[in-house]
Amino acid sequence: MFNFTNVAVPLLATVAIPGILPTPLFPPSPVETPPSLIRKGQSFAIVPEFETKKTAIRKVAPEEPKEKRLICKGCSPNENRTLAFLQNKGITDRNALATIMGNIRQESGFVPEVCEGGARTGYYGCRSGGVGILQWTNAPRYYGLGNHARKHGKNPSTLEAQLSYLVAESDWKMIEDRMKTPGKSIDRYMSYARQWIRWGHHGARTDYAYNYARRFTFDS
Repeated sequence: MFNFTNVAVPLLATVAIPGILPTPLFPPSPVETPPSLIRKGQSFAIVPEFETKKTAIRKVAPEEPKEKRLICKGCSPNENRTLAFLQNKGITDRNALATIMGNIRQESGFVPEVCEGGARTGYYGCRSGGVGILQWTNAPRYYGLGNHARKHGKNPSTLEAQLSYLVAESDWKMIEDRMKTPGKSIDRYMSYARQWIRWGHHGARTDYAYNYARRFTFDS
């Protein structure tokens, strides 16, 4: 015999009564509203969150203070080129710089082509006596200038070559550290210079040095 009781139960879940919407047996769980969106007496809307763009901040390094440089007011181009060269080599004391400049002024007047006696023969035309800004005289120093210039592709009759040789020469190396040590008088630096140049006639080199020290001023 057919059992009507077993069929009736599932049919009740799907039969709709006219005028009444069917009610599901297992209604879905209600969607919870976040507490932050609930406002008493107010409507709300869910606003999607967008990623906030971060502005990159570039750190700019502080500008380093400009190094103060001495120039020789009213001096010739060769004098100022020499002063700049010596500072580039680490000699910063005003009196030390003035002492070296005073010696070069006494020896050659900053004329690199000069041969002892005043003729401007250049290195290869000077057959006797000293040559160049420091009047290099004896054979080791004279040929040392020529060899140094050839090694570095320079003309030994130029100021550039002679300044390069000046700070490379072994005689200069004997006093280099003392000339780079600041705080001494012109007379003390002059005593070091005598060991370096080994002059026979002092002349006006000390007066020249004091004059240079007065004329030096900082480049603005």
